[in-house]
Amino acid sequence: MRGIHRLLIANRGEIAARVIRTCTRLGIESVLAASDADLDALPARLADRVVRLGPAPAAQSYLDVAAVVAAARTVGADAVHPGYGFLSENPALARACADAGLVFVGPTAASLEAVGDKLRARAHAVAAGLPVVPGGEAGYLAGARAVAAEVGYPLLVKAVGGGGGRGMKLVRAAAELAPTLDLAGSEAAAAFGDPRVYLERFVASGRHVEVQVLGDGTRAVSLGDRDCSVQRRYQKLLEEAPAPLIPERVRAEMASAALALAVHLGYRGLGTVEMLYDRERETFYFLEMNARIQVEHPVTELVTGLDLVAEQLAVAEGLPLRLRQEDVVLTGHAVECRINAEDPAAGFRPSPGRIDRVVLPAGEGIRVDTHVQGGSVVPPFYDSLLAKLVVHGADRADALARARAALDLLRIEGVTTTAPVHRALLADPEFAAGGVDTAFFERFLSGDLAGVA
Repeated sequence: MRGIHRLLIANRGEIAARVIRTCTRLGIESVLAASDADLDALPARLADRVVRLGPAPAAQSYLDVAAVVAAARTVGADAVHPGYGFLSENPALARACADAGLVFVGPTAASLEAVGDKLRARAHAVAAGLPVVPGGEAGYLAGARAVAAEVGYPLLVKAVGGGGGRGMKLVRAAAELAPTLDLAGSEAAAAFGDPRVYLERFVASGRHVEVQVLGDGTRAVSLGDRDCSVQRRYQKLLEEAPAPLIPERVRAEMASAALALAVHLGYRGLGTVEMLYDRERETFYFLEMNARIQVEHPVTELVTGLDLVAEQLAVAEGLPLRLRQEDVVLTGHAVECRINAEDPAAGFRPSPGRIDRVVLPAGEGIRVDTHVQGGSVVPPFYDSLLAKLVVHGADRADALARARAALDLLRIEGVTTTAPVHRALLADPEFAAGGVDTAFFERFLSGDLAGVA
C-alpha cells in the first residue's frame, strides 16, 4: 500500500505536468494548486483536480506558504510536491507541512536550512571533507577587503541566501569591490529577502559540473553527473549527461564527495551537489547544494532509465532507498535544450503572449517536457521556460545529431523563443568538441549570430 494517495502539486508549468505524469503512472491522485493565471493551463487539464491557490502574482500564490498548506488541507491531500523554484527549498513550507500532518516531498527542514544558506553549506562541505573555492564572508567592507586581499582578484560576489545567478557579480579590481558589494546586496535582498553576500575566487576556466544524489536519510547513491556550463549571466541554457571530457579519476572523486556530503547531512530526497571543475588544474571545488529536483533532471533520467519523481515520492513516504550504487548504470548520452519565451535579438527580453501553433518533435530518443500547446497563453508573471527538448543517443555525437534534427522539427509560433540560439549553438565547433567553460556562451554570443541574437 502506498503512503501517498492524493498529492498536491504546488507549482506550475512543465514541472507540474511532469509530476502529474508520474502520479498517473503510479495511481496517485494529482491535485494542482494553480494561480488565477494558470487555472486553464495544460497542467490544470492534466491533473485529476484543480484548486485555486491565489491571484496571479507569485507572492500571493506560489510563494504563499499558508495558502499552499490551506489548499492541501482543503482537498484532503496526503502530501505536497513543491517542484523546483518558488517554495521548493523553503524550510518554512517543509515545517508547515509537518505541522499540518502532510508529507513534504523533499528534504527535511533541517537539511533545507543547512544548505539554503550558502555560507552554512560551505561549512558543512568542509566538515564532510569537500574542497571549497577560496573565499569568505563579506559582512562589512573592511572584512570583504581582507578576504579579497587573501583570495586575490578577480573574484565573485555571491548571495548567501539564493541562487540562479541573482546577487552574483564579478569584481575584477579593488576599486570595483565596494560598489559591487552594494549592488549585489541590493539584488540579493530584493530576490531573496536576504542582503548577505560572500566572496569566492573567480576561476576563469571553470566548468559547472553537478552530481545528482538520492538519499533516504541514512544511505545515499549517486545518479551520475551533468554539465551545466552553457550559461548566460549564470542562468543555464543547455545541460548534458554525463559531463564530457572529465578525467575518470576526477569524476569518481566528485561522486564520492557528493555522497560524503549527503551522508553528512543525513539527506533525504533528491539533491544536486554543484561543483566548479577547474579544467586547467584538473581539480574541483564545492559550490552549493540544491535541495530539490532540478530543471535538468530529464538528462539524468534518460541515461539512468530512472523516474526521479517516483524515487522522490518513495523516499518521502519513508521507504528505504530502492537502489544500491551498483544498480545505477549509465547508458549513452543525453542533452537538454531549454526553450524559453525570450527574444535573443532584444537581449533575451521575455516574450509573453498567446501561442498560436505548437509542433513538437517525436521519435526514438526524443523527449519534450512542456506545458504549452496551440492556444496557450504565456503570462508575464513567471519564468519564461516553455519546453525542454531532451534527446538521448548512443554517445555524445549521436545525441547532438538527434538534438539538431529535433530542433529543426520544433515549431512554437506566436511568441519569440530561444530555439534559433540552440540551433546555432549545436552547430558551433567549440561546443561540439565538448568541455566548454562557463564563459563560453558569452564568447559564442559575441560571434557571428546575425539573425539569431
